[in-house]
Amino acid sequence: MEGINLRDKYISFFESKGHVKIPSAPVVPENDPSVLFNTAGMQPLVPYLKGQPHPKGTRLCDYQKCVRTNDLDAIGDTTHHTFFEMLGNWSLGDYFKKDAVNWSFEFLTKVLNIPVEKLAVTVFRGNDFVARDTETAGYWMECGIPECRIAYMGEEDNWWPSMELTGLCGPDTEIFYWRSTDEVPVNFDPSDDRWVEIWNNVFMQYMHEEDGSFTELPSKNVDTGMGMERTTAILEGVTDNYLSSIWKDVIAKIEEIAGKPYIGNEKAMRIIADHLRCAIFISADPSGIKPSNTDQGYILRRLIRRVIRYVRGLEIDVNYNWEEVLANLIMDKYEEYYSEIKQNRSVVLEVLRVEKTKFNKTLENGLKEFEKEVSRLNGTVINKDMAFRLYDTFGFPLELTVELASEKGITVDEEGFKEKFKEHQEKSRAGSEAKFKGGLAGNGEMETKYHTATHLLNAALKRVVGPDVHQKGSNITAERMRFDFSCDHKLSDEEKAEAEKLVNEWIAASIDVVVEEMPKDEAIKSGAECMFIEKYPDVVTVYTIGDVSKELCGGPHVKNTSELGKFVIKKEEASSAGVRRIKAILE
Repeated sequence: MEGINLRDKYISFFESKGHVKIPSAPVVPENDPSVLFNTAGMQPLVPYLKGQPHPKGTRLCDYQKCVRTNDLDAIGDTTHHTFFEMLGNWSLGDYFKKDAVNWSFEFLTKVLNIPVEKLAVTVFRGNDFVARDTETAGYWMECGIPECRIAYMGEEDNWWPSMELTGLCGPDTEIFYWRSTDEVPVNFDPSDDRWVEIWNNVFMQYMHEEDGSFTELPSKNVDTGMGMERTTAILEGVTDNYLSSIWKDVIAKIEEIAGKPYIGNEKAMRIIADHLRCAIFISADPSGIKPSNTDQGYILRRLIRRVIRYVRGLEIDVNYNWEEVLANLIMDKYEEYYSEIKQNRSVVLEVLRVEKTKFNKTLENGLKEFEKEVSRLNGTVINKDMAFRLYDTFGFPLELTVELASEKGITVDEEGFKEKFKEHQEKSRAGSEAKFKGGLAGNGEMETKYHTATHLLNAALKRVVGPDVHQKGSNITAERMRFDFSCDHKLSDEEKAEAEKLVNEWIAASIDVVVEEMPKDEAIKSGAECMFIEKYPDVVTVYTIGDVSKELCGGPHVKNTSELGKFVIKKEEASSAGVRRIKAILE
């Protein structure tokens, strides 16, 4: 089966079961402080899983773009990726375990034609708080999975998100495929690596209360996720994801450019292919991310520079337009499914070209400096001053210095480096280490107020700076809001003061926040603004604040501006090229 067809088969199947396809959200999330990128298919649906009605109804399906950069060191093996696609179907208080199990089984065995004897499942074994999930196990047996292929596992394997976290939660059931030419064993042993997980069904069945108790929810959700890359490799009978139809033409092109075979150069070619695809999707995202030394821009820069290092390791001519050749090949594969790839193709190529040019100018000198420093090392540790110099003078991220050093059996004084450049390092570390821990928190009273405040600030900036100002991203916590917007200059003190004054005037005016649902086309014609038009369904939610603001948004928001308190701008700074950032609080 060709990889690109798996998306279509999945969507078509769940549409036949009453689901409505929704568009993939951007890779850069709106108003979610837990991560820099959308890391799972359910993440953009958090407000609806918490009870907000979805304009498309209670049965949804999609293929979602995801980026995870917490395990970059694992990239280069056969299964890990920084960017991946997750196929998902959801029930928002509609069907539950029986239908979810039946449809998963039907899709795998009837649509994908996977033999039932190659399938096994895990279910939650129960603990002192929640009963053993014999219900789900029973449904699997009704489908035809024998009891010897069902394993009961603990909370670390079959509970979402974690027994420690309060809020919505529940057991899950994971589906495994026997990826081996060996005879399938009668009994399922989840610790046997030849059994590979391909799908997970999460049943949001309980509320974990603050007092530690678990109460059954009156309205339960189903959240599922199937990995596109892993499943495609399995269906095509390969044990290396990069030999599947998703990757093999890209790998072949790298072989051609390098004049070297994949065998013997697997790690370098996998990293080039993986990181380049991820960089394409980040730089094509409508949020306008550009390489920088902070947040998403730092991750983008790190990915591109890591690609360049491995390209040089394969002795590819750095002045050859290899990045354009490979990027166009990758974008050709995805533009049919993700419109931003088609729309921003030239943006992607420019980002790659500019970053390649910048890094090539410093990398060669930096590598020479690194080798010179290592040759005169008195010991096995690169000190903090050298690590900082490589960063500051030669553009080496700390991780690159650590990676180069580890290959020579030496270490780096990372803590010392962090002391010297604490603010930059904290921001970059947030991007590489942040892990999504469920996402069903973060919409409390203060977060709700900050959501509304972003609308007022957006409106104020349009009046103070100009009508061409548009939101490029935001990040909200209970303590503050961060708002990125298009602007070609540093705001003057007068501009900041005027924007702050306008927001506070609108708060004092006690303006009602009106919520309406309408067709997307009608909303746009009415003048409603939105950050990412592609991500919205045909029927959208519009929030109107008097004659001040009208925006498409997923919410949540206050009912009246008087609830916000005093708005104070704390800082205004550059975010990336052509994008400024405001940090503000409500007192």
